[in-house]
Amino acid sequence: MPNSLHDFFQQLGPMYPEFLVIAVALIALVADLVVPRGQKHLLGWLGLIGLAAAAALTLSLAADHAGNTQTAFFNGTFLFDPFSVFFKMVFYLSCSLGILLSMKYLSVEDIHRGEYYSLMLFATSGMMLMASAGDLITLYLGLELMALSIYILAGFMRGDGRSNEAGIKYLLLGAFSSGIMLYGMSLLYGLSGTTNLNGIMTFLQSADLTNPVIFLAMVMLIVSFGFKVAAVPFHMWVPDVYEGAPTSVTAFMSAGPKVAGFAVLLRVFVHALAPLQGHVSAILAVIAVLTMAVGNIMAISQTNIKRMLAYSSIAHAGYALVGLAAATANKAMMVDGSASVMLYVLIYTVMNMGAFGVVIMLRKSGSRGEEIADFAGLGKTNKAAAFLMLIFMFSLTGIPPLAGFMGKFYIFKSAVQAGMIWLAILGVLFSAISAYFYLRVIMVMWMYDPKQEFSLLRSPALALALAIAVTAVIVIGVAPSSVLEIARASVLGLM
Repeated sequence: MPNSLHDFFQQLGPMYPEFLVIAVALIALVADLVVPRGQKHLLGWLGLIGLAAAAALTLSLAADHAGNTQTAFFNGTFLFDPFSVFFKMVFYLSCSLGILLSMKYLSVEDIHRGEYYSLMLFATSGMMLMASAGDLITLYLGLELMALSIYILAGFMRGDGRSNEAGIKYLLLGAFSSGIMLYGMSLLYGLSGTTNLNGIMTFLQSADLTNPVIFLAMVMLIVSFGFKVAAVPFHMWVPDVYEGAPTSVTAFMSAGPKVAGFAVLLRVFVHALAPLQGHVSAILAVIAVLTMAVGNIMAISQTNIKRMLAYSSIAHAGYALVGLAAATANKAMMVDGSASVMLYVLIYTVMNMGAFGVVIMLRKSGSRGEEIADFAGLGKTNKAAAFLMLIFMFSLTGIPPLAGFMGKFYIFKSAVQAGMIWLAILGVLFSAISAYFYLRVIMVMWMYDPKQEFSLLRSPALALALAIAVTAVIVIGVAPSSVLEIARASVLGLM
């Protein structure tokens, strides 16, 4: 127990960013009672200010703890290290982009309610807790805080049957996956006598790894986390939920929760379950191949762009799993493999949310803008919007010199260095297949004649979100080494 109130608050210090985000979310809920209906977007700007303050506080705390690779609090249940700082910055970015993409969209859909922004902030605080979790219980609490918020956001359009269906499907399947996760965690606890990740690793270093219960616990964790990152065969919820949820929610949930899932995968499988890496790597490699195959092949036949991007997100989870399989292949690849995954999820966040931003621009004058055919002739009438979509589609395809190419390059490079040349080759082949459905969008925009007069959704917030996304895609693509070095340095804290 702390000797004084001062010591107690000092121990809480690394959790101040989480407290700040939650406090802003609560303030937004209360402020919603007095803010006029036509001014609800001001709550979004309040959320952005809170996220900026939390990011500044996180960086300040990181500077204060610069001499420590990892600092544990509350008996090791909460970790503050470069690894968690990296992911928290990505979460701030994804939530900020999500809020910016939402402001005008919500007013057009007439669902502009203040609790929307609070739910996004609550989900972000859950992701932050997941990234800092040093204990299975802390990890689960963070995951459920994130998941419950996203369930509500997916069904936020109460008058839309598709949105209601999306929320219910996500809730039911998410609850099922959480049950599997808890069962796996309980098995690990029963074997090791602890829920602390360091304690579990210590136990496994001297345990009989041929014990089938250990293997069963590992498989259950892979299944549950596989659901969170939309890996095959645990992806069945993604197309319907992405299509039915409000587009701004789809943009957010395609990035933030997926990144949080990979943060947990790295924390658990690269660190806590390190003695099981031989088994983990083989399973993850198989799942990566299935995920890339299903995601890319199923996307080819989609005519709805939200469903196409849903299958695209599945495929990109497969690419990230290639890097994770390399990271768990052997100790020599832990740093490079993990860093490639961290770089990739950052790149995926900006290019995927940017693509959804352009989709949102078409939500005006009754045009849903969800069918690929709705983009016909966009390049002939609105060249700026079409050019932005071209950049994001090229990046998602992996065409140099954009960020998507560099992300895939380092992922496949880590697989080759880990001795998984076959996995890298399959990744390149599936990436080539993806060119068909990404470039089809570009062809429709630039080579088809307009079927309608475009009246695009425009707002300063939406323009700012797209500017941030396209700038990040270009800058990281041209100079990825600085971000990769930050990721490498962050992984050392995980070791």
